[in-house]
Formats: sequence, C-alpha cells, structure tokens
Amino acid sequence: MSLQTAIALILALASTTLTNIAYLREHDAAAALPVLSMRRPVQSVRLLLSDRSWLLGFAMESVGFLLYAAALSLASLALVQTIGAGGIGVLAYLSARLSGRHLGRRELSGVILSVLGLLALAVSLAGGSGDGGKGSTTGILVWLGASGAAALFVLLLARRVIGFAVAAAFAGGILFSIGDISTKVATQGGIRVLFVLTLLLGYTGGTVLLQLGYQSGGALTVAGLATLLTNALPIAAGTVVLEEPVPPGAFGGVRVLAFAAVTAGAFLLARPDAAAAPGST
Repeated sequence: MSLQTAIALILALASTTLTNIAYLREHDAAAALPVLSMRRPVQSVRLLLSDRSWLLGFAMESVGFLLYAAALSLASLALVQTIGAGGIGVLAYLSARLSGRHLGRRELSGVILSVLGLLALAVSLAGGSGDGGKGSTTGILVWLGASGAAALFVLLLARRVIGFAVAAAFAGGILFSIGDISTKVATQGGIRVLFVLTLLLGYTGGTVLLQLGYQSGGALTVAGLATLLTNALPIAAGTVVLEEPVPPGAFGGVRVLAFAAVTAGAFLLARPDAAAAPGST
C-alpha cells in the first residue's frame, strides 16, 4: 500500500467518524424543533439556522465532507466508501460503550461484520490499490439520472408503504450517493469540474430529506439507512461506472468480501425499527 493510499484511508476514517457524530447531533436538534416541511422551505431553513446545536452538527458534517473530498483525490471511490461503510459499525460500538447502552444482537452482528470488512480491506490492499479509469461521461450521467429517478420514486410513491421517515432516509441516501459520486468525478479536473452542479444538488437534497426524516424517525433508522445507500451505491458505481479495478487473484476475492461485509454490517445497523410507522410531512 502506497503512502498516498494510507493518507487517503486515514482521511476517510476521520471523515466518516466526524460525519456520523454530526448526524447524531443534527437528529437530536431537528427532532426538538417545530415541524419542518417541504411546503414551507423558508420557515424550515430559518428554524434550522437559528438552532446552535444543529448548526454545530452541520459544521462538523461540512468538515467531514472536506476530509472526504481530500481522500477521494488520493484514492479510488470504492476504497474510500468502504471505509465509510465500515466506520459506522465502529462508531456504533463506541457510542454505545460511551453511553453505557448495550448493543442488541442485530447491532452487535453489524458491528462485527463492519470491523471484519475493514480488516479484509486492509489485507486486500497488499494486492494493489490503483485508482483505475475515469469511466465515460455518458455512463456517469445515466447512473446519476437513474439514481435521481429512484429517489423521486421512493419519496413520492413508496412512502405510503414504508412511512415517511424510512422513505426520506432511502431517498436522502440515494441523493447523497449522487453527491459522493459527483465529488469523485469533479476531483478529476478539466471539464468534469462541472459535476460540482450535481454534487450541490445531491448534497442539498439529501440534507433536506434527512432533517425531515429526523423528526419522525430514530437517528439509527434514518441516518443508518441513508449511510447504507450513501456507501453501497458509490462502491458499485466505482467498479461499474468508473472502471476502478479490484486486485487479481485471492486479493481480489478478499476485496469483494470486504465490500460485501461492510455493506451487510451497515444494513444490520440501519434496519428500521419495528416502531417506525408510516407518516407524512
């Protein structure tokens, strides 16, 4: 593993830790505010910006994004996102220990899978960590467009079945994945710096939906589901769209196993609570 990759992974770990702590702060702040609504955007934004606790969480999230962008400029999208997916398991364990709360069987399984995935990723790095190709602009746009359509479908139609909080988490996570993929593409420079537009659209839409979801769902349900999609979709996009290679032979198998483990771990940690009921905002 090169020094550049090592620095990228450290930045990615710092980013995911800071971002997940920010999500917890934003959840607690948003849940205590009067009802936020997409029908009253100006009023909702004013409520958020007037809350110091929420502003601190958002500032932490912003710093986390800068660290994430720096990591992406040094390593492949799939590698950085795998750290992000595994990091939520480590954070869940530490936060439970610090608060004196015992992890449930499902949560503990998620933590174990996430940590094992990170260890498998570390092993696979011995087989190489090349940044790979850049992919075709057309393919990237198709992926982003399909992601946006999926988010809209979940928000407008599926919410009646799964409830608003879960729908907002799913749609928000998909939009965040658009922002993450766009960030990687924009760091490639040249004409692709224009992907900063889809970056802004993805992150803005994802942030709005998470705040709305926080008011009707728990932090682990909303932030956890969003984080699952935010990491799983870019990992897939890195290989499918951006043509980022996996190492050959056994190391390649370990790398794929790492991707699968951290994604499964995030799913176990993010699975909605049985108490989450359908709602609307």
